[in-house]
Amino acid sequence: MKMQLLSGLAVAVVVIAGCSTPTHVDKGPIKATTFSFVNPGPLPEYAFRENRKQVNIIVQEAIASDLAAKGVKYVAQGGEVTVAYLIVIGNNVTTSAINEYFGYGADAIALEDKAQKAYTEGKQRGFFEAGTMLIDIVDSRTSKLLARNYVTRPVLQNPSADARKANIEEAVQEALKNVRFKQ
Repeated sequence: MKMQLLSGLAVAVVVIAGCSTPTHVDKGPIKATTFSFVNPGPLPEYAFRENRKQVNIIVQEAIASDLAAKGVKYVAQGGEVTVAYLIVIGNNVTTSAINEYFGYGADAIALEDKAQKAYTEGKQRGFFEAGTMLIDIVDSRTSKLLARNYVTRPVLQNPSADARKANIEEAVQEALKNVRFKQ
């Protein structure tokens, strides 16, 4: 059963990573000392948004901490690079995305559609629930994609706040482990 879950997740990762979205990524260290997150504009207030708000805070703190350790400082706006992230949660039946800080264009829609297909068309017969976090680093001036990395993991069921935070921090570190900067 565990092997089926892992092979289902592996298929999801391969499909999501290979989508028909911008795949050319510049190679080598990124020249930047500051970053900002995608500006989502005003967000509507819905009941489910409170949970998303907490997740976004944890994700952004983890990204800011990781990049600060690499010499790249967070600024509220006008960073040399822009960080965008997309979180897709899925199971054998449905997927949903936390995409406020990724953007609302065709790229986000294509990635969520690919995840939906990967999560629901696999050969696994037992129920599973997985989450994929994709992080892009984009040149703020040219909109050129400088780095795109992702990580897929099983979703924790009813984790404590500390366990959720630790899981998200580990996922961010894994997604950004090969991103290098030069000042």
